[in-house]
Amino acid sequence: CTRWRAAGKLEEAVQIRNLLARNTEELSMVLHALAGGYVLPEAGGDLLRDGAGVLPTGRNIHALDPYRMPSAAAMERGAQAAQAILDAHREANSGAYPETVAINLWGLDAIKTKGESVAMVLHMVGAVPVKEGTGRIARFELVPLEELGRPRVDVLCNMSGIFRDSFQNVVELLDDLFQRAAAAKEPAHMNFIHKHAKGMEAKGLSNPAARLFSNPAGDYGSMVNERVGQGNWEDGDELGDTWAARNAFSFGRGGERGAARPEVLKALLSTTERVIQEVDSVEYGLTDIQEYYANTGALKRAAQVARGGKAPSVSIIEAFGKDTKPRELEDVLRLEYRSKLLNPRWARAMADQGSGGAYEISQRMTAMVGWGATAGFSEGWVWDQAAGTYALDQEMAAKLRKNNPQAFANVLKRMLEAAGRGMWEAKPEVIQKLRELYSEMDDELEGVAKRNEATARAGEAASKAAAAAAKKQ
Repeated sequence: CTRWRAAGKLEEAVQIRNLLARNTEELSMVLHALAGGYVLPEAGGDLLRDGAGVLPTGRNIHALDPYRMPSAAAMERGAQAAQAILDAHREANSGAYPETVAINLWGLDAIKTKGESVAMVLHMVGAVPVKEGTGRIARFELVPLEELGRPRVDVLCNMSGIFRDSFQNVVELLDDLFQRAAAAKEPAHMNFIHKHAKGMEAKGLSNPAARLFSNPAGDYGSMVNERVGQGNWEDGDELGDTWAARNAFSFGRGGERGAARPEVLKALLSTTERVIQEVDSVEYGLTDIQEYYANTGALKRAAQVARGGKAPSVSIIEAFGKDTKPRELEDVLRLEYRSKLLNPRWARAMADQGSGGAYEISQRMTAMVGWGATAGFSEGWVWDQAAGTYALDQEMAAKLRKNNPQAFANVLKRMLEAAGRGMWEAKPEVIQKLRELYSEMDDELEGVAKRNEATARAGEAASKAAAAAAKKQ
């Protein structure tokens, strides 16, 4: 058996070598296209993730064929990740399965991974793709319970605007799957979709099998990051409510194109025991951009509100590596803060990039407040080290202040905000120093604004004087 596997690997390696040797076709096909010739289209991809099918190069590549999503490789990896999440959940909950999980379906993630997040949804429900003769997926078929061997887990699918708009065929296939799962004549304890739909139907809710939620049609974003950025919130529950209000619109087959169903969403949130987020890039993580806390963090908070204060767990799947083992949100945040924001080499490299680097540091400080506000992540050591690195270190503070005074002011502002909101118990002398620095920056920025205003007025007066002189001539 080992010999046969080795022979198969060797044959695959030879095939890949021969296909890579055809890279001269890149230039020849460019010349062919410039001469008005036809270049064959083909879905692009990653050789390590997608295999030899992405070769040879020199073709007119597109992101993916949405009618073949999820791909076979994505289906395998997504199923592995989903099963690992179920195993971890059961281990932490005396063998019990989660009744509902929330999975974020993001457009760019789906494109890069060929639909791993969709595959996770299918595995949770207990379904597999059924393909036509052309290879296109025609249906997601329920796996019989006797073959599945466990309950069907209900799934709240939170779709980004890009996913919603780009993969309407997948949305319709998933909606069809949930409708059939809800109507399946299966025991309630073995089909949580059916159980929850029946409960909502008894309450008089329309379309109780709706599971695909997003912003209103044509609209984008949760608006949570805007509220955090402006400091326009008093309690984290408000941010959860903002997320829920912005994502209460159901999509699916037929006329289900953004129907407002806040009651169905609230019912699903009330049974959500775990939130799942896939991270597809090694370059940007949870602490780097605002969208993660504004969606994943705020979704967690919305479920916490709906569950009467009991917060669900959050599983993070890193799709850029070979390992599909899930990690808890708090562990990922700690690792990212240690390896990036609080890493002296990262800090120096960012500060040396001038205004743009200072801006990136500033944005991560705002995101720290966002994670504290939505997910309750407020470990003092992170803020202590951040203050020591970016504010109390005189050389670093002077560099940030010079490169981008607005960004440095925001760094100080977020630290004071974290302390004021109870996310950080800083020493009194540290708070005093931060206040002094922020007051200096406030005066400096106000002075710059006044000078700019005076310069503008002087310029306007000079223009008027020149115009008047011209008229006299």
